[in-house]
Amino acid sequence: MLDRLAQADTVFLPSIVVGEIYFGAYRSGRVDKNLAHIDELVMASSVLACDTETAREYGLVKSALRSKGRPIPENDIWIAAVARQHGLALATRDSHFREIDDLDADLW
Repeated sequence: MLDRLAQADTVFLPSIVVGEIYFGAYRSGRVDKNLAHIDELVMASSVLACDTETAREYGLVKSALRSKGRPIPENDIWIAAVARQHGLALATRDSHFREIDDLDADLW
């Protein structure tokens, strides 16, 4: 995965993803080392914050998933909303992102 990230011209990280990986670092056995890695990743990436347009996309995505009867975790809906808002491909290990219409989910 790191090799594929290194090949990208620009890596965009939704702020929700940054929060999730910080949470993982604080729960790890190597907090300081993991925090340093995250800080490096964030410095080398463009962090995308949520705004009103993100909230609109979130509402569309969640509504469509509910209509399909295919719920996914809340944070993942926000992550998908950010990707759709900016027209970005989403690199993920989670296949449930494939349930979201008009989302380019690249399963790694």
